[in-house]
Amino acid sequence: MCLSQTSQRFVREPTLGSAQRAMRASATDSRAPGAKYCAPMSDAEDREEPNDTSNRVGAPGRSPEWTAPEVERRRPALESEERRALEEWLDYQRDTLLWKCAGLTAEQLKRRAVPPSRLSLLGLVRHMTEVERWWFRIHAAQQDLGYPYDPDGVGLDFEDLEAADAEANLAAFREEIAAARTAVADKALDDVVTSRGHHPERTRDIRWIYVHMIEEYARHNGHADLIRERVDGQTGD
Repeated sequence: MCLSQTSQRFVREPTLGSAQRAMRASATDSRAPGAKYCAPMSDAEDREEPNDTSNRVGAPGRSPEWTAPEVERRRPALESEERRALEEWLDYQRDTLLWKCAGLTAEQLKRRAVPPSRLSLLGLVRHMTEVERWWFRIHAAQQDLGYPYDPDGVGLDFEDLEAADAEANLAAFREEIAAARTAVADKALDDVVTSRGHHPERTRDIRWIYVHMIEEYARHNGHADLIRERVDGQTGD
């Protein structure tokens, strides 16, 4: 899990609760105000979908309220060159977070289902929207941008959910992923960029950013597994 204008968007300031601090323990750079950072698969079918349809629009006994759209996940190729492998595994992790949200209502997405943790599926989506921006657009592309949910790095991406528009937040997540792809489309894995956090002397290559993002999603998707199971009993990797 991974913060506001530093490098690792996942470690928060000590003023936050212990749950958030533990969740963001993977940081490698110190924070500045505003920074966001931060099982082997079988050879089964290439596409997967959630198998629980009880929360979908049109399911028996349910009202036609909005639910998060279904998602297809494509497994990464078993043999590929490095750039393709990194992109496919990152996309797989991105889709896994959306897959864990699929079929749930806005209320269910906001539910903090694993107390005492304050995590929710919508909070994870909002957080990863800002993590994507922090690493790909602000670091890799060196763009000067703010954050849509937590500009001061105080945890509002996770906490400020009561009035959040879940449908709009999921759409914004997808849009940020598209912007992230564009930000690194013309960059090589060996290209080196400077830190936008407290340590401008630190540098990293684009390869590091891809690997870090895969690690970040993998940890948060573990949280998403537990939250989803508590919300409606659905499990699956």
